[in-house]
Amino acid sequence: MTGPACPDTQTQLVVEPQGDQTPMTHPTRLLAVVLLGLAVQAPLAPAANPIDLSLLVAEDHPCTWPSGFPMFQLKHYRRIGALTPYNIDVLTIDGNTGTQIDVPPHSIPRPGSGLENEGPLGTIFTEKVAAWQFGGEAVVIDVSELLDTTENGVSSLIQPAHVLAWEKAHRKLRFGDVVLFKSGYTDKYYKPFPAGRRFLADPVQGTAPAWPDPHPDTMTLLGQRGVKHVGCDSPSMGPLPDLAEPTHIAGLKFGMIFTEGVTRLKQVRPGSFYCVLGPRHAKGMYGEGRALAIGPGKLANRLIASAKAKRAVDLSVINDSQLPITWTGPGIGNHRTPYIKVDFLYAKNLDLQHHTHMMDAQAGTHLVPPAYALPTKDFDNDDYSDEVQGWLKEYQQRFGRRRTSTVTTEQVPLKQTCGEARVIDVRGLVGSTKRDQWPSSPQITVPLVRAYEKAHGALRSGDVVLFRTGHVKRTFRELPDGSACVSDPLNGKIEGWPAVTPDVIDYLDDRGIRCVGIDAPSIGGVDEKNALMTYWALGSRGMVAVEFLQNLDKLPGKAYFLFAAIPIRGCHGGPGRAIALY
Repeated sequence: MTGPACPDTQTQLVVEPQGDQTPMTHPTRLLAVVLLGLAVQAPLAPAANPIDLSLLVAEDHPCTWPSGFPMFQLKHYRRIGALTPYNIDVLTIDGNTGTQIDVPPHSIPRPGSGLENEGPLGTIFTEKVAAWQFGGEAVVIDVSELLDTTENGVSSLIQPAHVLAWEKAHRKLRFGDVVLFKSGYTDKYYKPFPAGRRFLADPVQGTAPAWPDPHPDTMTLLGQRGVKHVGCDSPSMGPLPDLAEPTHIAGLKFGMIFTEGVTRLKQVRPGSFYCVLGPRHAKGMYGEGRALAIGPGKLANRLIASAKAKRAVDLSVINDSQLPITWTGPGIGNHRTPYIKVDFLYAKNLDLQHHTHMMDAQAGTHLVPPAYALPTKDFDNDDYSDEVQGWLKEYQQRFGRRRTSTVTTEQVPLKQTCGEARVIDVRGLVGSTKRDQWPSSPQITVPLVRAYEKAHGALRSGDVVLFRTGHVKRTFRELPDGSACVSDPLNGKIEGWPAVTPDVIDYLDDRGIRCVGIDAPSIGGVDEKNALMTYWALGSRGMVAVEFLQNLDKLPGKAYFLFAAIPIRGCHGGPGRAIALY
């Protein structure tokens, strides 16, 4: 593409070596490598190579609606050093940022409000949209002839005739299709400022032609066909100057959702699977998202069929200030920025407030990239606290050199966070620690993983390993009762959730696993030393984690895991959404 959308995430994840730091491995790991070649006889599962269709979110890009909405901000609140061994970020981000998702309450008022167009769909906020609706068969309708054909401040209109012409050449649209209108607008105009003004500000101001968008009649036609998801490579589904709301209402009244700000649609071939994923913000009438496509083939066909049959499970927790989604730390003054919903603009037609969110970058279901715990090449280990320096010495004696990395969230390939779900049940560890040892977590060990493989088959390269602790199911509820989820275990009031150890990360790395997930606040548990060593091991091997999952008990034996974080440049966390199709 021509504009700087999200970087090409189909490249390999790179962790920087640190000078002559060749990894040191203990003998059991070397033995595991040998045994791996002997034991794994099953053919490797074909790895998906998703196409990233999302806009890069960055402060110097036109990722925020230019009229009255708070600007996106990323603050590096803490950097690796004496105060913390982690890079900790704070985000200010609203749902109209970058590639985004609109849901019915965007334009449909809640029932009983007395407002025009009110109805039950006005209660289907982002956290309530069924997981199957995010995906389906990609149907790309080329409307590029409409680009830049109008006067300033006016959108060219995608008419029903454009849809009917596509149907005449191909087939009739149907339930399960995701209709994507491709004009080339984002590819051409999404650029850093000052050129980036042409993307949004200039058309809204009336000094440049606006983007192509569907006429309300086109949305009505799609709704009559049974289409439940429509996307466009325009910054909004609303034609300027005066058809934005009519077009939204025309589609959303059918229970549709929209993806706005898609890019790279020219890479999406017929028969591809399309999906958009975004954080589960409570009461969100829109939300930031990450769009992707998987090219035609067996996997795409399987995922399309699953979405069409509504065989999907949402694996993400709901983001709400009344829920325990943010790391509290032990004691006092060690917490991270709480999740805050900030109202800023009243929508009279909905009797709702527009809002933005201030949040820790690892609030709710999120990604842990290598650079979260790995410093850059120029970092001096003497800048760690004395305690962490001691842990580092022990870690390097046991597991080899801790590497360095600059790999932040937007650089992690989507193919690394998508794959066959392998759920390892570790609930049997719960209750195995002694009260006088708290705060502590039961440890997930290599023998436990091997026992799973003996019963269910060897782990394979490309699988996503998900540890089912049951912790979120037991403890995730509104505060103050929800303190049992994060705060109480960290402070030794109750047992911590089962924790992944560095030895397990080594073992999974030898198996070709690149992504690990857990239905708990973190993979490393409540013991600070074990947690840090686990993150060091994870990042040093180019692996990532998806934390704060739920509903792992609802997955059948064969399911495909999909997670996508918002592609925020330079972010050391990654709010996102995880689902599984089966």
